[in-house]
Amino acid sequence: MSDKTNKKRGKAYLVGAGPGDPGLITVRGKEILEKAEVLIYDYLAGTKLLRHVPKDAELIYAGKKGGVKHTHTQEEINRMLVEKVKAGKRVVRLKGGDPFIFGRGGEELEELVAAGLSFEAVPGVTSASAAATFAGVPITHRKFTSSVAFITGHEDPNKKESNIAWDKISTGVGTLVFYMGIKNLESITANLIKHGRDPKTPVAVVRWASRPRQQSVVGTLDNIAKIVREKGIKPPALTIVGEVVSLRDTINWYEERPLFGKRVIITRTREQASELVALLDENGADTYEHATIAIQPPDSWEELDAALQDISRFQWILFTSINAISAFFDRLYSKGLDARALHACKIAAVGKVTADCLLEYGLKCDLLPEKYTGEGLAEALENVGVKGEKILLPRAKKAREVVPERLRQAGAEVVIAPVYQNVPTAENKEILKAQLLDKQVDLVTFTSSSTVTNFVHMLEVADKKELQELMEGVKIAAIGPITAKTVVANGLQVDIQPDTYTIPAMVDSIVSYYTSPKV
Repeated sequence: MSDKTNKKRGKAYLVGAGPGDPGLITVRGKEILEKAEVLIYDYLAGTKLLRHVPKDAELIYAGKKGGVKHTHTQEEINRMLVEKVKAGKRVVRLKGGDPFIFGRGGEELEELVAAGLSFEAVPGVTSASAAATFAGVPITHRKFTSSVAFITGHEDPNKKESNIAWDKISTGVGTLVFYMGIKNLESITANLIKHGRDPKTPVAVVRWASRPRQQSVVGTLDNIAKIVREKGIKPPALTIVGEVVSLRDTINWYEERPLFGKRVIITRTREQASELVALLDENGADTYEHATIAIQPPDSWEELDAALQDISRFQWILFTSINAISAFFDRLYSKGLDARALHACKIAAVGKVTADCLLEYGLKCDLLPEKYTGEGLAEALENVGVKGEKILLPRAKKAREVVPERLRQAGAEVVIAPVYQNVPTAENKEILKAQLLDKQVDLVTFTSSSTVTNFVHMLEVADKKELQELMEGVKIAAIGPITAKTVVANGLQVDIQPDTYTIPAMVDSIVSYYTSPKV
């Protein structure tokens, strides 16, 4: 078979997405998503996983939301899989949990086998295991039980005969986990009690396991159905029955995280948001990414190219953002140069994060200010003396002029070289405004003045009063005093601001705000 024929041969990948937390997908599953040409995915597969899929991939949604008709029938999904693979595509079928545990994954693979097509199956963290773990319930425990059963709770309660051997599982298995059983919960508990299970057996019901909106309730067989109704628990949820549920009070960890359930908007660029999102997620927050700015190359590289032609004439190069560092070195490399070209220059950075980024390029800062602001950087350079020296400042096309102005006043020659520009973006602005109108947001984070300005622009409010009404009840975190000043200038109040102007310090301040006793 020729190489040309090999390249055109399609293949299907059945991938378990896990229970919802995007971090719970397997390494192999992530690798496959990154090379997908066609993605057929379910509602229960976390949408944040879609960021791993190539932008040019074809996305096909094939799930359903509680009680709503499927967008595609199982037969249509099977047919699509076969057709796309026959067309020579790398087709990923992404399913919530583990596709071989109540996921109908076997049925889909049988269709591929019948068509003589290639496939690979990748398991996922099953919802039963995740629901128990994230609710603080070990489904097996030496002191309680060494057996567990996974059971569908989706049987029709009105059918004459059940496929479930209630007389055996009720007392013959230590821990019972029912999938998709909320609608039939009364029937399930009644059957267990009828066939010998103690009515006072502990029961936990977990909705949206492993997600920031996870909701857990605990009761016993004789009252859990009533509790679920009163608390308004809806699908998707799993039910865990057994003495192990009594351990939840001891090892409930997920719902005890400091920011659990707090809904936080991230306004940073997508390229920069990952650290902030990861730290907030780790502390339990439900993060919504609404980038208010996008990073683009400058209109012209003329200033930087001229500087690079004789870089040794500069005594200092100043870096005030990691975006500037990335763009600067990309251009440097494109000229056939590397960090060795900067050997005659001293390097200054505005803050620790910027300095750490420079280390990745093999450069150690010669100067780092005590205060991580433009004013702090200018003051530090003034203190070492820059009169008569030439300074290169690679930065955004539009930026505050405090650094170059103060350095020129100190007698330095400053060359500004635009290496990127912040461009406003209005992507998902309707979703953002709807979330605020529906009071679905607890906190908005701002990491620069431009994120504030563009955030307000995205909301398309008539005046400050309308903005204040829209933001009523929403707390605001600003990374530093300059950003905070812009927030206030727009008629809003800053609730959280760290002493050190870094992302980790900002997250620490947010955690402290929500966990410290209020006076």
